[in-house]
Amino acid sequence: MKFQILGISLLSLLIAACGTPKVVTMEEPIFEERQLDTLYVTAPPITEDEKDYELPVYNPSHSRTIDLLHTKLDLSFDWEKEEVVGKADLTLTPYFYPTSIVELDAKGFTFNSIQLADGTTLRYEYDGRKVVIQLPGTYTKKDTIRLAIDYIAQPRPDGGSDAITSDKGLFFINPRGEEGDKPQQIWTQGETENNSRWFPTVDKPNERCTQEMYLTVEDRFLTLSNGLLFSSTKNDNGTRTDYWKMDQPHAPYLFMIAIGEFAKVEDTPYNGKPVNYYVEPEFEAHAKAIYPHTPEMLGFFSEVTGTEYPWSKYSQVIVRDFVSGAMENTTGVIFGDFIQHTERELIDELINEKIVAHEMFHHWFGDFVTCESWANLTLNEGFANYSEYLWLEHKYGRDEADQHLLEEWEGYLSSAREGIHPLIHYGYADKENMFDAHSYNKGGAVLHMLRKTIGDEAFFAGLQRYLQDNAYSAVEVDELRMAFEDVTGEDLHWFFDQWYMNEGQPTLNIDYGYDVDTKEAVVTVKQTQDGRKMPPIFQLLTEIDIYLPGQDAPVRHKIFIDQRQQEVRLPAATAPALVIFDAERSILAKWEDNKTQDQLAYQFLNAPLFLDRYQALNELEDNYPAFDAILQKALQDPFYGIRALALNRLSEETSSSVSLELVAKLAEEDDHSEVRSTALMALTEIGHDQAYTLAAKAIDARPYNVVSTGLSSLYQLNPQEGLAAADKMNNETNAQLVATVGDIYAESGDQKYLPYFDKNLGNVDGFGALNFFESYGNLLLADDSGANIEKAVKRLKAIGTNMGQSPWARIASIKTLSELKGGLAENALATEWLSAIDQAIEAIKAAETNPQLKGIYQQF
Repeated sequence: MKFQILGISLLSLLIAACGTPKVVTMEEPIFEERQLDTLYVTAPPITEDEKDYELPVYNPSHSRTIDLLHTKLDLSFDWEKEEVVGKADLTLTPYFYPTSIVELDAKGFTFNSIQLADGTTLRYEYDGRKVVIQLPGTYTKKDTIRLAIDYIAQPRPDGGSDAITSDKGLFFINPRGEEGDKPQQIWTQGETENNSRWFPTVDKPNERCTQEMYLTVEDRFLTLSNGLLFSSTKNDNGTRTDYWKMDQPHAPYLFMIAIGEFAKVEDTPYNGKPVNYYVEPEFEAHAKAIYPHTPEMLGFFSEVTGTEYPWSKYSQVIVRDFVSGAMENTTGVIFGDFIQHTERELIDELINEKIVAHEMFHHWFGDFVTCESWANLTLNEGFANYSEYLWLEHKYGRDEADQHLLEEWEGYLSSAREGIHPLIHYGYADKENMFDAHSYNKGGAVLHMLRKTIGDEAFFAGLQRYLQDNAYSAVEVDELRMAFEDVTGEDLHWFFDQWYMNEGQPTLNIDYGYDVDTKEAVVTVKQTQDGRKMPPIFQLLTEIDIYLPGQDAPVRHKIFIDQRQQEVRLPAATAPALVIFDAERSILAKWEDNKTQDQLAYQFLNAPLFLDRYQALNELEDNYPAFDAILQKALQDPFYGIRALALNRLSEETSSSVSLELVAKLAEEDDHSEVRSTALMALTEIGHDQAYTLAAKAIDARPYNVVSTGLSSLYQLNPQEGLAAADKMNNETNAQLVATVGDIYAESGDQKYLPYFDKNLGNVDGFGALNFFESYGNLLLADDSGANIEKAVKRLKAIGTNMGQSPWARIASIKTLSELKGGLAENALATEWLSAIDQAIEAIKAAETNPQLKGIYQQF
């Protein structure tokens, strides 16, 4: 989900009897923390063998001394100073032990007063991050405490992480109107513990309270917060006060506000609960495409979890410069503007759908039932990731879902090369590091394995049990295990210990044979993972399918793997044509699946799953005698992902025996734009005689990826005609088309196209930004005089040092500067430019706050 100034030094504040605050210097704290009695003794010297003996790092759950029951906030905003002017009314009680103090998280505050609700002024100490408030007496868990806090918050960042690039908590966007047409907005990002930068609270995931929010803003702005809007009152000074109320308790990091000139679109209510979308006004007509199938998803997830959507509404909003991908704030999900596209741009794109599903499922797993500590984060994020699989399976079928699962596996295994840790990771160095491919990708994959291990009925019954037993509470992984054990009656420690409490994954080397004498198929399973870094043996409850020649369906056998090297013998009247280990394709592992080319061919033609066909088509060799026939069949596969893979396997060698008429038909008529685009690209590379005609037609297609490929192919086949077509499209704002036009203009070498790049440099994002900036650099270098270098360096420096720009644009800026430096190295006139480039690169390095980009920048 989800870049630094120094914190405020320790301040000691004393409130005089009259209530006027003044700063004082305290030789001793106003009150002391409760200390444990400790007896110190002299320890014997540590021997050489004992030097590594020490307790492992353990990050515990927050110890609850008070229970926050209700938070009432009255907020207004100073846009010029980027400050929150607030009054907080907090209702709380001692959690168990009596107490005479209340400790709250409040980062970067100025307190005007802290009182009891009856007006009694309270003393407090404040160090810039926590405020410790002295109560007038000792309170027990039978007492209720009401605090009234008048404050000003100045949200400032201390840092950020790869997933959440700034911990500022509350963000003013274009607050003084200095950034051209960028809208003015305020929005929040509370995860992990950053909402305490704009209201005082117990900023921990195992806290939970109800909420009220009064937001006073200029009347031109819409507001959004958790719960329902109960009233909206216009004030005499041109402002308006909106009153939002949330009657159900949730964690403080899930509190949210969003303020801006949004268009609000109402969709069909779900069970009488409002469903609405907030977008920038020019995208109002596209809101339902941007947030696809939201009411249907609410119904599906309610059904699949056996738990009705528990909250009062479902709202989704897009904001500028968001510091994470999206955030599951209860009833008010915030998304970055990378999902804000037109309906045409979203043709055949599932990214929005997956993100909407992910954040929605959090409303059960994360909001309704919340991880009690960040070490248990996968109990939030693993479930949200797996929701993407569940939705794709429901809406589009298992092939689509399994293709997504493959991408999740690849993402985790790629990340694991850099290091592994347990899913439940009490030893993290920084809680922000928990937002990684372990908590997300691996967490979802492990849930899928659990589903396949215990069966669908038990899995979904277990989800229902877990949610209902732990409603409105914080949990750790044992509660998840016990829910499934209660449902199945089985001891599942073996599964949870190896997948949640340990790290890594098996590396499986599978060999297949046949014993003629005993008439048995022999499957030898070796686990070759490094047993010093992860469990040397993973226990795997799985299935093997045996395909015998002439039989319509395989025979399935359930087996249990619990040895480092294990031979499995299964009855088979004749030598099998194919044996598939892990028949349901659910095990997260590195695979060495030693199948012959004949077995792979049989697998493609007979095994039912996407992952069966994908593996076979991916591993079959071009020179296999039946490869062309299999490729021909793959081009007619019912799933577009296999058709696209087959087109990528097409080459000049294979094209002679594969029907190019079929490929041409796919390029013109396939019902999925990825296949049409890939087919046209293949025909262009092969030099097929229909490629030109199809490219000319493609530039008038509706899906932008088809248009983009058509334009690129047209330029490759007829540069003059392609350049003319690019000129007709240079006002398009679609990122794919912008990148393609940029490629064509760069290849032309004509400096008259530089204004096109100047116009679009700040608008491209994602991988496309890298390509577009590279094209810009190439065009600049095409002019030996370097007439435009100075202006370009300034432009790139401005983008690279602006933390409001996309991370992709920032890294593209420094990369392009580096490439310019290399390209100018032998230019006798380049001395002055090279110095300016070096200065720009250093300025970008100094300005960057994203830890991941900082690391990447070391190479420049």
